[in-house]
Amino acid sequence: MRLTVLSFVSATALLAGFGTAQADIVIGLGTATTGPVAALGEQSVYGAKQAVADINAKGGVLGQKLVLKVGDDACDPRQAVAVANQFVRDQVTAVVGHLCSGASIPAADVYQEESVVMVSPTATNPLLTAKGYPTIFRVCGRDDQQGVVAGNYLAQNFKGKNIAVLDDKQAYGKGLADVVVETLEKAGGKVAYRGSVTAGEKDFSALITSLKDKNIDAVYYGGYHPELGLIVRQAQEQGLKPQFIAGDGLNNQEYWSITGPAGEGTLYTDSPSAASDPKAQELIASFKKAGLPEPGNFAFYSYAAVQVIAQGLQKSGGTDSGKLAKALHANSFDTVVGPIEFDKKGDIVKPNYVMYVWSNGQPKMIAQK
Repeated sequence: MRLTVLSFVSATALLAGFGTAQADIVIGLGTATTGPVAALGEQSVYGAKQAVADINAKGGVLGQKLVLKVGDDACDPRQAVAVANQFVRDQVTAVVGHLCSGASIPAADVYQEESVVMVSPTATNPLLTAKGYPTIFRVCGRDDQQGVVAGNYLAQNFKGKNIAVLDDKQAYGKGLADVVVETLEKAGGKVAYRGSVTAGEKDFSALITSLKDKNIDAVYYGGYHPELGLIVRQAQEQGLKPQFIAGDGLNNQEYWSITGPAGEGTLYTDSPSAASDPKAQELIASFKKAGLPEPGNFAFYSYAAVQVIAQGLQKSGGTDSGKLAKALHANSFDTVVGPIEFDKKGDIVKPNYVMYVWSNGQPKMIAQK
């Protein structure tokens, strides 16, 4: 399936770059179709592709068809800048992306300088919108909102216990972990161990020994699923079984593929599952009909980002970037993840995060009290 999807991405990029009619409206998608989080990137491609197909089936935008041009940034900052510059040269109307905060933040500088609207579906680091660029938006919440949920959970459920906070040194992971520490300490809790790992690392035996020496009861991890999956599995093999908690980077079936039964009970924060919304059922059915995996939030939020751009173009009456940005700031948008409205910085007005648990190989949303 991975090879099939990546072949599709390459074909889409080529078609968008060389076979696009002048009347088409080209939208860029900056995401990771290679690298350690390619599985999340595949979800974003599925979502954006389906949104474009559905919008075109209903007549397109302003009487024109949407065309999706995919750029692979591998969640790497320098590669993201290269993708952004390529999109500028290709004169895309707007960009969905980027997937990772570490890629989105430097790419945003390019888009702002060149007056290109970017709507990220999943980049959560607060720095993305901190500069107040008028052309930069996101349809998801922020780490300083998501991290508070996890920090408060730890403070309430592990009072007096030994808590470790880890991160992968990247913008997304470190940003989340720092907020968790701040929230936990404000609530009167203490961090018994604060450490970092390197993305792509495979052997965590030294880290696990340190956690065992500190008698750690709970571990918060800021980062993506590949590293935490290995940490969880190796920890169990070495007799360490704390409560593991992470952010929305764990919303990926590959996590369970890495951990196996060792991943049972792992918690993570994320936006409420769009799959449970009646509006999403048509999208789920279309994925199934196309033989695609069942969409997760990375797919749904990419779908929503395309919807926001399409509706913004319709409201602005044309493809001018300045008018599109003003339309996005001034209106509310009906999307598969619910109504979306932006504040002055380009953040959504009403973010929401809930807790999930991995159980029997599937993530399940925990009922809110």
